[in-house]
Amino acid sequence: MKCILGKKIGMVQLFDTTGKVWPATIVHCEPNRVIQVKEKAVKVGFDSVEAKKLNKAQLGVFKAVKSDKNYKQIHEFANVTGYKVGDELKVSQFKPGEFVDVQGTTKGHGFTGAIKRWNFKIGPMSHGAGYPHRYQGSIAMGRGGSQAQRVRKGQRMSGHYGHELVTVQNLQVLYVNERDNTITIFGAIPGKVDGVVFIKNSVKRTKTVTPAEIISKANMDEIQAQNEVLQDKEAVKEANAAIDKQEAAQAEAEKKAKEAAAVAKAEEEKAAAKAAAEAAKNPAPAEKKEGK
Repeated sequence: MKCILGKKIGMVQLFDTTGKVWPATIVHCEPNRVIQVKEKAVKVGFDSVEAKKLNKAQLGVFKAVKSDKNYKQIHEFANVTGYKVGDELKVSQFKPGEFVDVQGTTKGHGFTGAIKRWNFKIGPMSHGAGYPHRYQGSIAMGRGGSQAQRVRKGQRMSGHYGHELVTVQNLQVLYVNERDNTITIFGAIPGKVDGVVFIKNSVKRTKTVTPAEIISKANMDEIQAQNEVLQDKEAVKEANAAIDKQEAAQAEAEKKAKEAAAVAKAEEEKAAAKAAAEAAKNPAPAEKKEGK
């Protein structure tokens, strides 16, 4: 089974040859390192981090498996064999057209009302009834007696909404960029930007739509060319900023040199004036002429 951890970058729009828009999500997947191998599972590390940013319990995990690096994210993939400690999981193992299952943590919304949490219909918006259009309604179970003395399990009410581990199945890989370690996946995946997601082979395939065959390769090449242009622009911008910084430093050095030369000249003039004043105050005695 193929598997890898990555970070969600964001969503883009892709256009096919007929002009139809296809939504896609880009995931950045740095090479994952296998830190532990079990009988039918592997534990991988993702997003290396300095040791000072981890506590003793976290460092103890890497010490126990004798890992040469520390990682911020650790995940265990089940039903995965054929790896050994130290192997790397890269994006090159996935090919365009393959179907994958993506797992991620949804956005958290905190404590939320029943209208938003369960998509209930709002109440009447007429006047004189207070605030009923945001109420969830009655939670009674029956006509009274013991039936109405409790709240049934699973009753849809207000509460914590979001921040759940969700799996989206049968998403198709559209494009794999080995240079930038990115995977472009058809459709939306759960989680916010920079959220960690788990990608693995699809356990079942029920969809018949194959957008990878519809979206033209030229479109992907165009996106790659745009990314390269943006990278070149960023490189030129950084180079210009470095040149401006160097010129500013040189101008500052010249300014300081001029100021030092002016101070030295003023000191010399001051010393010369002081010497002239001393000479005028104490004139040298006249030499006596020798007689013939």
